[in-house]
Amino acid sequence: MDEDNKLQFPSLPDTKEDLLVRSCISQHEILPGLFLGPYSSAMKSKLPILERHGITHIVCVRQDIEANFIKPNFPHMFRYLVLDIADNPVENIIRFFPMVSKEVGLTKFTFICSFSAALVIAYLMETFGMKYREAFSHVQERRFCINPNVGFVHQLQEYEAIYLAKLTIKRMSVQLDRPFSLQAGMPGSRKRSLEEDEDFGGMQVTAAQNG
Repeated sequence: MDEDNKLQFPSLPDTKEDLLVRSCISQHEILPGLFLGPYSSAMKSKLPILERHGITHIVCVRQDIEANFIKPNFPHMFRYLVLDIADNPVENIIRFFPMVSKEVGLTKFTFICSFSAALVIAYLMETFGMKYREAFSHVQERRFCINPNVGFVHQLQEYEAIYLAKLTIKRMSVQLDRPFSLQAGMPGSRKRSLEEDEDFGGMQVTAAQNG
């Protein structure tokens, strides 16, 4: 493949804060303008801090039982995406990755308050072409206390395979200089679309949960 035809990912940018400062505050800057921290960092008393960091979007991840006391505090000031996700190894989090990536992509100043860094790790993997271990290390260096449960780790590793498969197809499309598709009826063709394959992957996760 010619160098000009290769898919290019952006370089992973440096954050503004050094590691020492970052380890002393509750909001940790994973990328410039992308922060990760506990829900307590988005409470009403923290409004000046949120404003100082230029936050415009907040992704709030909570468990169902927390819905009564973990909720948007400033709905007229920030755009919120609230996700009810159980911190449970059998919870299917892959289904949340696209909406979080879309939300983060809307702005340069997003704060994700979550009990798990899995959503941020997935965003780094797809946005910067990173493998799971690389993305995990990058986030852990900036928020050392992260500890995704074993189920979330397995799903991130599965997502790496899904992501790499998509990347391979994109590269083939670039190499052929036209959209790559497999036509029904051709030798060795597959009738399922990529979207159907993704749904099938979700069914596998659900089946594993129910098994």
